Amino acid sequence: MSEAPIIAQKAPYPTAVEAGKSYMWCACGRSAKQPFCDGSHKGSGLLPLRYTASESKRVFFCGCKHCGTPPLCDGTHKTL
Repeated sequence: MSEAPIIAQKAPYPTAVEAGKSYMWCACGRSAKQPFCDGSHKGSGLLPLRYTASESKRVFFCGCKHCGTPPLCDGTHKTL
């Protein structure tokens, strides 16, 4: 059974990432460890998305789970 993602928050999650490190972004909105997956998606039909940082920097992970450029924020939350 596939469900629509839950809006975790209507703002991005600013996060410092490290070059070469992979992060599992929560796509379902159910994780208690936003913006990252904690396994809460099980049974939702939604899966987390792997993001591998190409460089060490600050990125903005999508919080609304409806962005067009997952896992990074593209401003879609402003229209929800």
